[in-house]
Amino acid sequence: MNQSDLAFDQEHIWHPYTSLIAPLPCIGVVSAHGVRLTLNDGTQLIDGMSSWWSTIHGYNHPRLNQAAKVQIDQMAHVMFGGITHPSAIALCRRLVDMTAPPLNRVFLSDSGSVAVEVAIKMAIQYWVARGKNEKSRLLTIENGYHGDTFAAMSVCDPVNGMHELFNGVLTKQLFAKAPQCGFEQDWDEQDISSLEALFVTHHQHAAAIILEPIVQGAGGMRMYHPNYLKAVRRLCDQYDVLLICDEIATGFGRTGKLFAYEHSDIVPDILCLGKALTGGYMSLAATITSKAIGEKICQTDAGVFMHGPTFMGNPLACAVASESLAMLQQGDWQQQVATIEQQLKREFAPFEQLENVANIRVLGAIGVIELKHRVDMESITQAFVDNGVWLRPFGKLVYIMPQYIISSADLTTLTSAIYRVVSDL
Repeated sequence: MNQSDLAFDQEHIWHPYTSLIAPLPCIGVVSAHGVRLTLNDGTQLIDGMSSWWSTIHGYNHPRLNQAAKVQIDQMAHVMFGGITHPSAIALCRRLVDMTAPPLNRVFLSDSGSVAVEVAIKMAIQYWVARGKNEKSRLLTIENGYHGDTFAAMSVCDPVNGMHELFNGVLTKQLFAKAPQCGFEQDWDEQDISSLEALFVTHHQHAAAIILEPIVQGAGGMRMYHPNYLKAVRRLCDQYDVLLICDEIATGFGRTGKLFAYEHSDIVPDILCLGKALTGGYMSLAATITSKAIGEKICQTDAGVFMHGPTFMGNPLACAVASESLAMLQQGDWQQQVATIEQQLKREFAPFEQLENVANIRVLGAIGVIELKHRVDMESITQAFVDNGVWLRPFGKLVYIMPQYIISSADLTTLTSAIYRVVSDL
């Protein structure tokens, strides 16, 4: 990859959330190993983003590489309609084993956004099967993010989210105020009052509530009290509304629990998983529900659930995902994440003295520095590259979600770089 290639990229390739009028320059990455990205000129950067939170085992892991190599020699893909294969069976067996009962019916899809679309369709078709077609709207909370497709966008924050310009054509959903009690703060029962009022007024028309349990990701990296989620489960049971937990960002150990809903000792009716499912190797997602809900969904006139992606159950992705989950089940991820959390809390403490820092948040392998003013994306990204690290802030947030395998020394390199750059802002 030479300068001509990078120039072609900037001229012709549309990257996520970028302008074609004033495109930001991209750094050229030619290889990745462990926690390091190697650039076109041989420079290495320590990655603090886990490629948008997915590469939990690090890059180029020999076990995941081997799983992909073995599978690709057998078949890279086969349609899932009317056909099954060992990789999908092995993956779904692990998912059923890892998630809480009664979550035992697995629908595989291509991406996190699609997993959310599937969950919403499941919820609506469930109520159609029960003869309650009027239950078709979604409850949710502000500051949430659930993906970039249309149903998913409709439950993202309508004002401060990334999809405000589509509000005129999106389905109008029902938003409660976001929880205000932090994860480690004292619980205040009034925190649930806004959502409870929505349940009281709209439960007859609500199919489900969808939220990110404990940690709201791209909507603001906010961490809320486990009792809030407990109260949500109680309201769902009281008013006969399904609970969808979007664990695409939080699933597979990121918050210190295998799934974030475990912090609250509850179980959702529908669970969305993605991102780290394959250890970041390729796109794959899952939407999981119970036998009772799944069978009711199939009692409409159609007799089936009305969704079927072309690449559903892709064997190559399933093989890698199954091996990634095996590594979690056999490994020491809990201690790794706990160690990361302790180090982040310790090394983020000096940030409290910086004038431009508004708030510091740490949970599991997630660390957030909230600034008082928005950052300039191009200049701050380049500043991090100049300091030998890869981080991708947004808005007022500089955050880190490292791979679980990161060493103490490499994590210190990341936190030190953040301190230097934030101090200079």
